[in-house]
Amino acid sequence: MKVIIGGKPVLSAPKVETVCVDEDLAGQRVDNFLIRHLKGVPKTHIYRMIRSGEVRVNKGRVGADTRLQAGDLLRVPPVRISERVAEKEQAMAAQVAQGAPARDFPVLLEDDSLIAINKPAGVAVHGGSGVSFGVIEQLRMARPGAKFLELVHRLDRETSGILLVAKKRSALKNLQDQFRNRQTGKTYLAMVKGAWPVKLKVLDKPLHKYLLDGHDAQAGERRVKVVSRDDPNGMPSVTLVKVRAASADYSLLEVTIKTGRTHQIRVHLASEGHPILGDDKYGDFELNKALARANTQPGLKRMFLHAWRLQFQHPATGEPLALLADLAPELARFCAAALPPPPQPDTL
Repeated sequence: MKVIIGGKPVLSAPKVETVCVDEDLAGQRVDNFLIRHLKGVPKTHIYRMIRSGEVRVNKGRVGADTRLQAGDLLRVPPVRISERVAEKEQAMAAQVAQGAPARDFPVLLEDDSLIAINKPAGVAVHGGSGVSFGVIEQLRMARPGAKFLELVHRLDRETSGILLVAKKRSALKNLQDQFRNRQTGKTYLAMVKGAWPVKLKVLDKPLHKYLLDGHDAQAGERRVKVVSRDDPNGMPSVTLVKVRAASADYSLLEVTIKTGRTHQIRVHLASEGHPILGDDKYGDFELNKALARANTQPGLKRMFLHAWRLQFQHPATGEPLALLADLAPELARFCAAALPPPPQPDTL
């Protein structure tokens, strides 16, 4: 039987559901669990249920940021979803099942806890915002037997390099805590315009996120800018820079971030007058066009930003790990053509 509310058919007889939290679910926030569990239910409705006390853990009221623990009993209240929304969710699930291309990526390290891959440029880490399928969806399709695969962190779509994927809920929480508490070491390779001043090693500049206004195609897109230290919207942001190689036209930099702000490296380097080559948001657009032309030597058709080194502790053993990801071939070729060869050791 269908119930009609407001002229729209609704699936009938929703029931209270009790979920017993196991080890794989432990550590999640209540709101994040419900958003994944109640597909098709608007987030505003989920937060309203939490605030009203309809969602309970071990019979007690909880907040949206309450972390679930193994053995908890989570009460999920009855939720009515319109048939139209339910059908849409089913269609999307079928589309993902049939249409997400199965794809494995170059693996740097894999064990029972995690996978570290070398993500290529041009691939989003997950679907959304006009992207049908990202790394995580393709990886899940390539590994249908995997019970749990979740992104630990993110990389911009045009950034290549090391990306961690957790294979257990406990590993996900441990690694995300390391990132949140700045216990990881993240170093990128970036090629920038011009000769970077060798003495300029620390960029300590607050950053502020905002949305582009106007009526063109970019209206509503997210951007980041450097602001003054007394700006109330500024987020502390620290970037360390080391010159790896340089010519009169370009500099290859090792860039280590001490804070993980959106577009931090791109904005910090551009603010010094040395934008990253190929950066379509903060770069030198005329130079980017020139480098992308078919007959340009050396040529470059992507952003030269690569997550090169990542240091962290193994989530299960605590062992210190340091991963390195080789440059993509197109970036290695550009380096060879644009920079002077490294000095040769003296020979007898």
